[in-house]
Amino acid sequence: MSTLNRVFLMGNLTRDPEVRYTPSGTAVGDLGLAVNETYKNKAGETVESTVFVDIEVWARQAETCAEYLYKGSPVFVEGRLKLDQWENQQGEKRSKLRVRADRVQFLGSPKRTAEGADAPAAATPPAAAPESAAPAAPPTAPPAPVADDDDIPF
Repeated sequence: MSTLNRVFLMGNLTRDPEVRYTPSGTAVGDLGLAVNETYKNKAGETVESTVFVDIEVWARQAETCAEYLYKGSPVFVEGRLKLDQWENQQGEKRSKLRVRADRVQFLGSPKRTAEGADAPAAATPPAAAPESAAPAAPPTAPPAPVADDDDIPF
């Protein structure tokens, strides 16, 4: 029998992304996601429910999530379920179901910096031209074609 472990979630982040690094230098990000659902029950009343899901993101995607996302950001997550199991300090066995993201798609606007510009704030500036070089003329667009009455298809 074949198996399938695929998860698709769309919601808003419940906190700013947290990134840590493994000893080998690989980035691991933790996201909290709230998925809201609204429906009407048998009595016709509108019911709202929220499911909170922990998301694990790896490598460069974890770094970009931390760079561009913030609490409240809308995201679409595609991944698979993962069961974490451990023992706490009292020796009790614990487990938690989470999603290991294969793809996180940003749906909202990027994080704003203190200066009001879109992130990333520390973009690499272009290399300066040598002083002896003549200034380049600004690029010009070709003139737009003029339509005659014969060119109009109606």
